[in-house]
Amino acid sequence: MVITHHGGQCFKVTFGDLTLVFDPIAKGASLPAARFGADIALVSRDHADMNGVDEVTYGEKVPFAVTGPGEYERQGIVIQGFLSGSKYGLAKGQTEAVNTIYSVELEDMTLVHLGALSNAELSKEAREGLDEIDVLFVPVGGDGVLSPAKAHELAVSLEPKIIIPMHWSGIGQPKALEAFLKEAGNGSEKVDKLTLKKKDLIGRDGSIIVVTP
Repeated sequence: MVITHHGGQCFKVTFGDLTLVFDPIAKGASLPAARFGADIALVSRDHADMNGVDEVTYGEKVPFAVTGPGEYERQGIVIQGFLSGSKYGLAKGQTEAVNTIYSVELEDMTLVHLGALSNAELSKEAREGLDEIDVLFVPVGGDGVLSPAKAHELAVSLEPKIIIPMHWSGIGQPKALEAFLKEAGNGSEKVDKLTLKKKDLIGRDGSIIVVTP
C-alpha cells in the first residue's frame, strides 16, 4: 500500500486499483481541498476540514462514504468505527462533537485513524476493539484535538508498529509536530509518501514516520 498526506487529517491510501481516503478536505475548509477519486471515504468529524466526500467523487469514482460508528465491509475491506468525542471546530454553544475512530483491515494490516480526537481516555469498546495496530494516525495539534504530550502518551499505550502524526499541517497549533517529536525523543523518519508491505513492519515498535504533504 502507498500512504500519502494531503494536509490536516487527510490521508490517501492506495492498494492495487483501490483508493481509500481518511478525512477528505471539503471546499470552504481552512485547508486547500483534496481533489482525487476514492473508492472509500471515511469521515471522522462532520466539519469542512474533514468531510469532503464530494471532493473525492471524481471521474468514475463515487466513494462508499462512512461517516460514523459501526461495522462496515466493502470490497473485502473490513472497517470498524468507534464513537469518541472532539472539541475541534465547535459551533457556538457546542461543548463536544461526535468523532469516529476508524480501524481498517486491508492487505493483512490494520490501520487506525483516531480522527479529531480530543480525549485520550478511550471507551471500553474502542480499547478492546483497537488491537494489534500496524499503523496509527494520531492528531497532535492541540486546539480541540489531543495535545502533543497526550497524543504521544495515547499512541504509545496503543502499541502500534508505526505512528503517523497528523493535524499539524495547515491546522493545529504552531510547532505542534516539533513538540510531539520532542515528546517522543527517540527519532523519527520523514517521507513524502510511505510505501508499506506487511514484511516492512517486522521489528518496528512505535516507529514515528512523518508523512509530509
